[in-house]
Amino acid sequence: MKKLTSKQKENIWYWIATVARLLLAVTFIFSGFVKAIDPLGTTYKIEDYLNAFGGWFTNFLPAAQPLAMAMIAFEFTLGVLLLFNVWIKFDSIMALLFMLVMTPLTLYLAIENPVTDCGCFGDAVVLTNWQTFWKNIVLLALVIILLIGKKYLRPRFVPMAEWCIFFIGVVGALGIMTYSLLHLPMIDFRPYKIGNVIREGMEIPDDAEEDEYSVTYIYEKDGVQQEFTLENYPKDDSTWTFVAQNSKLLKQGYVPPIHDFVIYSDLNGDITDEVLDDPGTTVFAVMYDLNKTNRKQAAKLNKIYYEALQKGYKFYALSASTSDEVEAFIAETDAQYEICNMDGTQLKTIVRANPGVFVIKNGTIIDKYNVRQKNVEGISAPLVLPQLQEEVVEIQDTLVEEAEDEDMYMMIE
Repeated sequence: MKKLTSKQKENIWYWIATVARLLLAVTFIFSGFVKAIDPLGTTYKIEDYLNAFGGWFTNFLPAAQPLAMAMIAFEFTLGVLLLFNVWIKFDSIMALLFMLVMTPLTLYLAIENPVTDCGCFGDAVVLTNWQTFWKNIVLLALVIILLIGKKYLRPRFVPMAEWCIFFIGVVGALGIMTYSLLHLPMIDFRPYKIGNVIREGMEIPDDAEEDEYSVTYIYEKDGVQQEFTLENYPKDDSTWTFVAQNSKLLKQGYVPPIHDFVIYSDLNGDITDEVLDDPGTTVFAVMYDLNKTNRKQAAKLNKIYYEALQKGYKFYALSASTSDEVEAFIAETDAQYEICNMDGTQLKTIVRANPGVFVIKNGTIIDKYNVRQKNVEGISAPLVLPQLQEEVVEIQDTLVEEAEDEDMYMMIE
């Protein structure tokens, strides 16, 4: 067998390192981009991590959004640098450090499962924790290959051009995130995107996998407790006394894309079916946490409410806050609309804004927007506010009844 020349070896290593570089570049750019268009989603995921870890980790909750934006900018910019073969030595070291942090972290997540979805590709591609870990093993292997083969990759740009590429990566990531925070994600990967029918997202197929549990039973005899399974528990032995039943989830079954969509009104109870089956238009103002709701933007909601009334639409505000927090918010903002209760996770999923608005008609989502986008100039309160409408209707009904009675009396006379 003919021995490879040094030139041939160099050429082989060049292509191996190039393939590794491009695969890493595409992965980091994609990961950064899908998170950049939804920075609040990454913020919520980091908050989930910190809450799951507990202890002193919760001290970092106020920094969740800056951490999310820094990580997104890092991933996206690193991917851009790798794509154009800029500062390859620096890139490979940064990628190695990043993977040395993320790989052990995802192994812990896979074993302990404190958070079911790592969020590494946002909502665009949802991976299990084990899939994420093995993905990181592959990426780590590519980084090691790049570290070995980086000497075969020669720079292609002058220093000034390299700095321009770097700034394009940073500014691009920050620009996408800023737009998404001021508006809504440019691409909506969630089940509540415009055009989706909410009830369809709640459906469970007939052949869907069900949850699998391990069930054990605790019985006691002569002061000693023993654990049994369904196959060997002392069914016909009266000398044993039942103490408790333990259930452990072994495998989660099918979970519909939309779940926990339940709207509770203090005035009318559960209004979920009423809302979803209404053929008319209903406007919802979403404020998942009233303590975090932007007060300047919340001040627009009364006018959005008035506009809905003038068009004949129904209007509800939705929040996961407590009754005391709702009362304090109403007193502070003079909110004229009803604030109903709904699961906070669902609210954060529906619209990435606090406050945000989504509109449904016949159970179909027809519009969504960040309240920052809404121009409320020229919108005024209707002549009769809803608090007075019922009284007005009652008076009108009474007058009609009296008129009818008077007409009937005159006919008899």
